[in-house]
Amino acid sequence: MMLVISLAIPAVAQNKNELVNRKKKLQREIRLTNKLLKETRKNKDLSVDELLKLKSKINSRSNLIVAMNSEMRLINKEITDNKIEIVALEEGLIALRSEYSKIIYYAFKHRSSYDKIMFIFASEDINQAYKRLKYIQQYSEYRKGQAIEILKTKEKLALKISALNQTNEDKWILVSLEKQEQQNLTIEKQEQEHIVQKLQGKEQELKDKLKKKEQAKRKLQKAIQRIIESEIRKAREAAKKAGNKTKGFPMTPEALKLSNSFASNKGKLPWPVAQGVITAQFGKHPHPVLDGIIINNNGIDISTTKGANARAIFNGVVSSVAIIPGEGKVVMVRHGEYLTVYSYMSKVFVNKGDKINLKQDLGVLVNEAGKSKTQVHIEIWKGMTKLNPKYWIFRK
Repeated sequence: MMLVISLAIPAVAQNKNELVNRKKKLQREIRLTNKLLKETRKNKDLSVDELLKLKSKINSRSNLIVAMNSEMRLINKEITDNKIEIVALEEGLIALRSEYSKIIYYAFKHRSSYDKIMFIFASEDINQAYKRLKYIQQYSEYRKGQAIEILKTKEKLALKISALNQTNEDKWILVSLEKQEQQNLTIEKQEQEHIVQKLQGKEQELKDKLKKKEQAKRKLQKAIQRIIESEIRKAREAAKKAGNKTKGFPMTPEALKLSNSFASNKGKLPWPVAQGVITAQFGKHPHPVLDGIIINNNGIDISTTKGANARAIFNGVVSSVAIIPGEGKVVMVRHGEYLTVYSYMSKVFVNKGDKINLKQDLGVLVNEAGKSKTQVHIEIWKGMTKLNPKYWIFRK
């Protein structure tokens, strides 16, 4: 039983450490979102951006509570395991003490050195005398060993009791924190409902803004498609001149190596900003305020701090730098068969054809005057297929 317990402890500890790290990550996200919301609320007018940041915080808070509940289950298991091991140690200690008492009693009855000598001399031959001598020595060592084992078991028991007390203390601290997070979540959900109700009174204004945004998005998508089609065409022409017939996106050995390297780093790529929170997900989603309206996002939007730079998530070559009304300045970076697109910059530091390094700054993100809104929009394409950047960047 004790062996099973000792084998289980490292796995529990590992899972607990993972949960603690996840909690820290979520707490950092909440602190950053609070900072971004504070900036946003300097603008007195309610905005969808404020709502999205609040929704992101609610999501982080909900995940934090889930992590806390998971940690609570592990702590309860740890408490149960410690209690079982304490019982096992106590039973073992009782057995050792009982055995030791018998040994001491026997030793007391035969404590005379004369008795031991006579026991040896009464042997029938030298071989038996040697065996009896070894027996007396081993018995003496066994007594010492039993005494040491009792001391060790008492020490283990004291440590386990101390660990149990500490785990119980951790549990009640966690219970208190989880209760506070639940209260914060309730307040934030009420705040979210209040903002939605107020924004619903600006329905026409929101529809006008959405219309402009959709127009900008279509222009960006057309620009991306033109770039991709042009690069594919040029690559095929170059391959044809070299006597190579190929479908898809023809690549040089260098470009193929870069493409494979990009693909192998899925889930490990750095964020396109030094710090930020995802406020708009990839794909189709209901509008956060307007009923019956579905938004289709070709990438993800990450809110960040004022004055932040957009940065490359991998080595590559700049395919294009463009200005898209409503999207700001846009930089497209080629990574073999893959293309990353970075939008919402007011100033760019790179030009078409430049070689780009991992985490290299591409430009300064737009900070809309009076709106305290700074974000980067990032898209990832493989050929003509849009990919979800969330699964490619590192999940902090």
